[in-house]
Amino acid sequence: MLPLPLLLLAVLVAAAARPGCEFDGSLAATCVDLQLRTCSDVAYNHTTFPTPLQHRSREAVEASSEYILLSVLHQLLEGQCNPDLRLLGCAVLAPRCEGGRVRRPCRHVCEGLREACQPAFDAIDMAWPYFLDCHRYFEREDEGCYDPLEQLRGGLEADEALPSGLPPTFIRFSHHSYAQMARVLRRTAARCAHVARTYSIGRSFDGRDLLVIEFSNRPGQHELMEPEVKLIGNIHGNEVAGREMLIYLTQYLCSEYLLGNPRIQRLLNTTRIHLLPSMNPDGYEVAAAEGAGYNGWTSGRQNAQNLDLNRNFPDLTSEYYRLAGTRGVRSDHLPIPEHYWWGKVAPETKAIMKWMQTIPFVLSASLHGGDLVVSYPFDFSKHPQEEKMFSPTPDEKMFKLLSRAYAEVHPMMMDRSENRCGGNFLQRGSIINGADWYSFTGGMSDFNYLHTNCFEITVELGCVKFPPEEALYTLWQHNKESLLNFVETVHRGIKGVVTDKYGQPVKNARILVKGIRHDITTAPDGDYWRLLPPGTHIVIAQAPGYARVIKKVILPARMKRAGRVDFILQPLGVGPKNFLPGLRRTGPHDPLGGASPLGEGTEPNPDPLRARRQPSAGGSKPWWWSYFTSLSSHRPRWLLKY
Repeated sequence: MLPLPLLLLAVLVAAAARPGCEFDGSLAATCVDLQLRTCSDVAYNHTTFPTPLQHRSREAVEASSEYILLSVLHQLLEGQCNPDLRLLGCAVLAPRCEGGRVRRPCRHVCEGLREACQPAFDAIDMAWPYFLDCHRYFEREDEGCYDPLEQLRGGLEADEALPSGLPPTFIRFSHHSYAQMARVLRRTAARCAHVARTYSIGRSFDGRDLLVIEFSNRPGQHELMEPEVKLIGNIHGNEVAGREMLIYLTQYLCSEYLLGNPRIQRLLNTTRIHLLPSMNPDGYEVAAAEGAGYNGWTSGRQNAQNLDLNRNFPDLTSEYYRLAGTRGVRSDHLPIPEHYWWGKVAPETKAIMKWMQTIPFVLSASLHGGDLVVSYPFDFSKHPQEEKMFSPTPDEKMFKLLSRAYAEVHPMMMDRSENRCGGNFLQRGSIINGADWYSFTGGMSDFNYLHTNCFEITVELGCVKFPPEEALYTLWQHNKESLLNFVETVHRGIKGVVTDKYGQPVKNARILVKGIRHDITTAPDGDYWRLLPPGTHIVIAQAPGYARVIKKVILPARMKRAGRVDFILQPLGVGPKNFLPGLRRTGPHDPLGGASPLGEGTEPNPDPLRARRQPSAGGSKPWWWSYFTSLSSHRPRWLLKY
């Protein structure tokens, strides 16, 4: 028997190790059924006790603060890194047991996830959980580890064989589940690997990748003066026609490029096109469960948080109206107001906003269902009490041109019958100012225009939100030419490069057009694109510390390619730099962790709420602390950063 002092020392050492007891997975283990609800969707069925955290029973795991954290993590992080972090945590709390041996998860998976998700923890002042220590509880690949996130990709990688005898150019005009959609996108990108790639801009609240397929002659790279276009479908989960049209467009672009179609080859060689078929894959699952013909008008419209994603963007239009009457104040590239982050912001919305800050988009369309018309900003009335009121942007002429580019080659939008779907818009040419139709705030199109350089229209594809499968081919025939014609309009107006006298690019230079109170800014390489209607325009380029340059531009009515207009800026004289009024703004840091709306670097700040969530000088705990202490007798001090 050990002397009493030594016995006490042994107890203290064991207690001190509690977070982080060593666990030898190489020893024989008794495999038992995995019965933890929070871990019910892991890729294995058996676990073992004790666990690496020394939990000796299922009841001990369920009562632990580690398990409670996993069960509420998606709510705490507002859907970010979900379900990745939960599955990673389950790999530790409920280790995989096969054939009497324990398999550890891979270290590189943990490290990649920590790099991606650490900002989300910082935003709520929570320390990285000790049991996700990538070196203590995870192994290297050469040690026989497994990927706990493999199932998130596993069902999407396998290809579906086409029926025998059908060419690879065959398009199946049917509804696509999430897994089928992902397979089509990846299969298409593999067929056209030299001009296409797939990537994810983030995850939905329920953890589905927001998959994009990109077409360009140099996929993954922004090329000088090559305009960027995005098409987004299924922002409302039950409006599925846009989702399918973009899936078909994906296959069509690839096949026609390979077949040598000169129009498609020219388009892909001069334009970078990004297609996001489903912005709301969670809502789609709800709608698809009811099926075509049975889906209600609103079932599946919202995301998994019950948020309408097209009402979830910052309301910059109200701020625009407030500033519009003030001379010398900029009313474009408006910052996101700090109070916006106090409400619920969907992970899908955040993903789109960060995407828009990462890529200098010029043109965009959001595809909806419920009517047959093209609408354009503003969507929010200039008099908030007016439900229907014509509320144009400074680029009213250009938005009309963009809308007509879609509508005027759509056979049903041009059908002269007023009794058809969308017939009440016939006298307007099947286009309408959004607020003149019905007014709403938080829309994606207004946000595009007021926060970035991007012009976005909204296309309503038909009165049936979830059309039957037999109607899909006809829908494709009606919309194929409209989609192509719309994308081609990105080459209207002017483009160019702004440099200094040494030939170095000037980023964030402003391009002004006299008579249009809406500026656009240059990309990091100094290139810009300014969508403009035909006519004579006075164009001005200016930047802090440089003298402005003015040029007269004439755009003929039949000109279908953007005119090249370059600017060389000369520095101002010696002395303090004369910054242009309104160019620089002080305001909240960028909560998306990217560049500011003007492209100027800002200090990273994942969430302005952090200011009120940080402990006070008196040492108070973060806002989430009381939740954990009320549910468990174990106080998880390992979650505290202070």
